[in-house]
Amino acid sequence: MLVNAARGVNLTTALMRNSIRMTIGLLAGAILTATAGAQTISIKGSDTLGAKLVPQLAESFKSKHDGVKFEIAAEGSATAFPALANGTAQIGMSSRKAKPEELTAAQAQGVTLKEIEACHDMIVVVVNKANSVKSLTKEQVAKIFTGQVKDWSEVGGTPGPISIYTRNTSSGTYKDWQNLAMKGRDYAPDSQKLAGNEQISQEVARNKNGIGYVGLAYSKGPGLTDVTIEGTAPVAANAKTYAYSRACYYYLPEKADDTAKAFVDFAIGKDGQEIAKRLGFVPN
Repeated sequence: MLVNAARGVNLTTALMRNSIRMTIGLLAGAILTATAGAQTISIKGSDTLGAKLVPQLAESFKSKHDGVKFEIAAEGSATAFPALANGTAQIGMSSRKAKPEELTAAQAQGVTLKEIEACHDMIVVVVNKANSVKSLTKEQVAKIFTGQVKDWSEVGGTPGPISIYTRNTSSGTYKDWQNLAMKGRDYAPDSQKLAGNEQISQEVARNKNGIGYVGLAYSKGPGLTDVTIEGTAPVAANAKTYAYSRACYYYLPEKADDTAKAFVDFAIGKDGQEIAKRLGFVPN
């Protein structure tokens, strides 16, 4: 009897151990599955895309893809390409085309970049709402931003020194504006360089003599007026005729992972382009 009882105790102990092992195994499997399903996509580059559009695209994408997270750093187009090359970003945002040397530098690190058109944008000249100047020619714009015209009275406005606000040198918009509006000439020495579109909008809204340029999505802030150029207003319907229109881009490594590819496909697809349109961009 004692032998049988001991055998029974040993059998019960063995079954309990097996049950514990199975439970631990199931828990470990669940943790591994959850970890495998969680993924963080790092997106770096353009403030034009990254301050408003990409965060909203990311929120919409997350609502349909459990476990996906995003890290978005909108510090200027120039920051996208080194990050893609060294693997600290899976997607790059740029308000300009990549330079040949940026593509070559990535290639040297074994990363071939693929260019995808994100949407279209218009670089809009903005002035303070109190400014009487509502329309400028391209020549006047060029002279203002290069410093040849220094007072609003020279372009038909109320006398006062013009305060120029621009993007910083890491911005794709900084170079685009220099090429589109200034024919490659240097900015006025006293122009003030700011980090993003929103900062320019805020400074112009605070300064009655201020002028700056921002993406279309940032041109309707309080205290601002957008400026008609050569008789053409900066509205989406005029994207093909407005003087300072441009395309914006996403860049992906040729061997990008499936989730990063799926996000870009979503961004350029019907739902993503509707979000872009709602925010003031011009869909493809």
